[in-house]
Amino acid sequence: MDAREVLEKLVSGEIDIDQAERLLRLDYVERIGNHTVFDMGRECRSGIPEVVYASGKEPEKVGEIVERVVNKKDIIVVSRASAEYYDEVVRRIGGEGVAFKPEARMIIVDRRGCSGESLGKIGILTAGTSDIPVAEEAAAIAEVMGCSVIKGYDVGIAGIHRLLEPLKKMIKEDVACVVVVAGMEGALPSVVAGMVGVPVIGVPTSIGYGLGAGGIGALTTMLQSCVPGLVVVNIDNGFNAGATAALIAKMRRTR
Repeated sequence: MDAREVLEKLVSGEIDIDQAERLLRLDYVERIGNHTVFDMGRECRSGIPEVVYASGKEPEKVGEIVERVVNKKDIIVVSRASAEYYDEVVRRIGGEGVAFKPEARMIIVDRRGCSGESLGKIGILTAGTSDIPVAEEAAAIAEVMGCSVIKGYDVGIAGIHRLLEPLKKMIKEDVACVVVVAGMEGALPSVVAGMVGVPVIGVPTSIGYGLGAGGIGALTTMLQSCVPGLVVVNIDNGFNAGATAALIAKMRRTR
C-alpha cells in the first residue's frame, strides 16, 4: 500500500488517523536482513520507482529483496540483471507479472493491472547498433513509468540521412523529450538538439575504442556541445536518461 492509498482509506473512513500514521511509517522503508534498506516511498515522492541494482549482488540476495517487497509494492524494478537473477526471482515469487528484458538487462515485477493509457511520449535514438542495450534500458524504465516510446536505432552521423525518418516521426508524434545514445565520437546528440524544439538527453556509451575509449570521447563531445537544450548523463546511464525523459513527458501532460 503506497502513501496515496493510505490517505484515500483515511478520507473514506476505512482507517483512523492512528492507523494511517502507523501505515505511513511502515511504508517509509523496508529493512531486509542486515544488507538492505529499501525505500518504499521513492515512487510516491519522485515519480521514479525504487530500483534494485543487481550488479555486485548475489542472485539470492536480489531474490530476497524482491520477495520481501513484492507484497507491499505493485512495481519492482531490478536493473543490470541477467537470466540467473530472473530465475531466482521467479523461483521465489512465481512468474505472475514478472518480465525479463535481456537486452535492457532489466527484471520488471508489475502487478499494478494498469489500463495501458500512455502518460506521455518520448523518443529514443541510437547512433549505432552497439548502443542499443543502453537505449533499451532507457526505454524499459520509461515504459514502467507509463510513457510510450518511439525508437530509431542505428542512425548515427556516418550516414546522417538515416536520422531523418525517425526524427520526423518523433516530431509528428509530439514527443516531449528525445534521448540520444551514442558511443565512439558522440556527435549525434548535438545534431539532434539542433533540429528539435524539445529537451535532448545525451547518453554516452562505453563502446568506443582508441584515444577516447570507454565512453570518455563521447562524454567529452557531449559536454562540450554548443547546442542549447542538450543535457548529458553519465556513461552507459540509460536508466537515468529514460527516467528523466519520462518525468518531463508526464509533467508536460499534466499541464
